[in-house]
Order: sequence, then C-alpha cells, then structure tokens
Amino acid sequence: MTDLPPNDPEGAQSPEARRISDALRLVRDERDGSNVLSFAKLDGVSVTDGHARISLATSRDDASRIEPLRPQAEQAITRLPGISRATIVLTGARPPGPLPAAAGGGHRPFNLGPAANAPGGPAPSPHGPGREKLLPQVGAIIAVASGKGGVGKSTTAVNLAVGLARQGFRAGLLDADIYGPSLPRMLGSHAKPEVVNGRIIPVEAWGLKTMSIGFLVDENQAMIWRGPMVMGALGQFLGEVDWGPLDVLVIDMPPGTGDAQLTIAQKLNLRGAVIVSTPQDIALLDARRGMAMFEKMGTEVLGVVENMSYFCCPNCNHRTELFGHGGARAEAERAGVPFLGEVPLLADIRASGDEGTPIILAAPESEGARAYTTLAETIGARLRGR
Repeated sequence: MTDLPPNDPEGAQSPEARRISDALRLVRDERDGSNVLSFAKLDGVSVTDGHARISLATSRDDASRIEPLRPQAEQAITRLPGISRATIVLTGARPPGPLPAAAGGGHRPFNLGPAANAPGGPAPSPHGPGREKLLPQVGAIIAVASGKGGVGKSTTAVNLAVGLARQGFRAGLLDADIYGPSLPRMLGSHAKPEVVNGRIIPVEAWGLKTMSIGFLVDENQAMIWRGPMVMGALGQFLGEVDWGPLDVLVIDMPPGTGDAQLTIAQKLNLRGAVIVSTPQDIALLDARRGMAMFEKMGTEVLGVVENMSYFCCPNCNHRTELFGHGGARAEAERAGVPFLGEVPLLADIRASGDEGTPIILAAPESEGARAYTTLAETIGARLRGR
C-alpha cells in the first residue's frame, strides 16, 4: 500500500504521485484544452490492492469543470501499471488570501448570525428564498448526535436505521464522522461505492443505503485533513450521492459541536436530533451542549437515549449501574424533551458491532435489541405523525 498524506510536499514528489499527476494532465477538456490539474491540486493518494484513491483539492466553482472529466480521469489512472481501479474524491480547497485573525491560526468560523449567539435564539432557517434544498428526495433527515465520543452514538445510529427499515421505511444511513468512520466495520461491508454518470452510488447493507468515507479509504489510514477538506467531503456526501427516494436518512454525526455539525444543521432541513449520552455527569454536560447547539439552529430535539445504562451479569443476572443511572432521564426532563429509553451495557452489543451485524438483527430477542427496537418504533411513530 502507498499512502500520501494530504498537503505533504515530500509525498507529492513520490513516483506514485508523479505517475498519477501525469495521467491526470493527459485528460483534457475538448473545449479549451485544459486538463484536470488546471483546476485542482493533487492532495493525496492511496493505492491498496490495485485500487487507487485520489484526493483532489479544488474550489466549488472549479469542481464543476472537473466533474465531467472525472470518469475519463479514473479510466486513465486504471491504465497505469499496478492499478486496476480508481476513485477520485474532490475536497474543498482554502480560498487564496490572508486568513482572518483567529486564535491558534484556525480557519474562519461559520457565521451563524446574531440570533445564534443570543440566549435561546435560533439561527435563521437555511432554507429561505434562493437557497437550494439538498436531498429533495429524502422525506425526513434525523441526526444522531452526542457532545462527546465514546458514548455509543454510532451503535445507536446503526440500530435505529435498521430498526426503521424493518418497519418498512425506505431508510439510509450516512456516516458523517470523517476522522473516525466506523460504519463499514459495524455493517460488515467493505464494498467500494461505484460512480455512475458523476453520481456516487450508496453501498447497500441490511436493507439500508449507506455512505461513509470509510468505504473510500483504507481502514488503517489516518484522515489527516484540515477543516475545508472535511467540509468538501461532507458536501459531496450531501450533494453528489445518489440516495434516490428515501423515507428517512439517519446521519451518524461526528462528536462535538464544531464545523461539521454546524454545516449539516445549516444545509439540511433536519426533522430532528436524537441525543445519546451515558448516565454519568461528565457525559451529560456534553449532551447538554449538543442539545443547546440544535436548539440554536432551530432543530427539534426528538429526545435523549441513555446508553450503557446498566450492566446485567450474564451468569447471575445481577444488575450493576457502573456509570450511575437515570442521569439522561433527568437531563431530558430538565430540558423538556422526551426520554427515549435505556440501553444496557452488553457484551453482545459490542460483539455484534465488531462482527458487522447490528444487534437488532443478530439477537432480536435480547434486551439490547428490544431497547433499540423501542427507540426505532418511537421515532417511526413520530415520522408517521402519530
């Protein structure tokens, strides 16, 4: 395997990168003779088992020039020795010019408007006049979020989506965690998405249409991407994936309340958000921040799930509340939102995720599966307007 970290000057000079750059320069626009690298910079290359994955950094305007050339460019790369398949991903490039002053040299924050910073004041709707609606064929979009990582958010998102599909909903699942994609492992699928007529075809698993950056990169590759590149990848998942008609799309949000979360909340007409927390106070503090973010963005919080609520010994059935108990219920009551249930800490939930079969399918009669089924039925009833 050959990996070139993005923005690595030495990597950009490697023989693999030079071969791919030369191939890209031969793919020309018949109208003016320009080539792919006239509008983009080779930002990263990974070649594994003959599959080349190429990241091109470009601007939004130039991406429209590259898109018609992408199929030809991928075909040109597959003609190189040792490469049988190629996938080109377009990522955002930072516009030229000085960066605004920011602590730590960070990139420009999103401008949420004065209402977003006012106590209790939601930000203006992103779907006003002149704003193109993304994902018009999706009936409802639900974010599964947490204020911090490690609380079981992804496991909840996967089992919620599968539970909705089992109720007859046409369901999709988007892994929006670019830095820590877990969807391929949890679904037991390592298929590579196809690109047809410039549109990315979702990977189908367990009755869901799914998409994750994990389908496009090696499982062991670190995503050393700056903010604009992450925004570019999310933009592609939202605007260039052929989701088709869906009743519901569940988005496994990245942890925290940063750029990615704000971008999704701003660009999509979210039906609501499900907040996942564990019972202890430190996790509830972060869950509270997550709820506050959605409230300021004008997104309804559908409720709070308490994960790892208790541990039941498989030998003697003794119940132990390892992380405390009832904190998420109390937090939901404090915030005036529904409490969506308790999910126990079970070895079977962990094992099913590692093995690629969601617990709701692997052991449908288990206590964990019943908790997720109840969650899915509650959300399904909300979607049906009951």
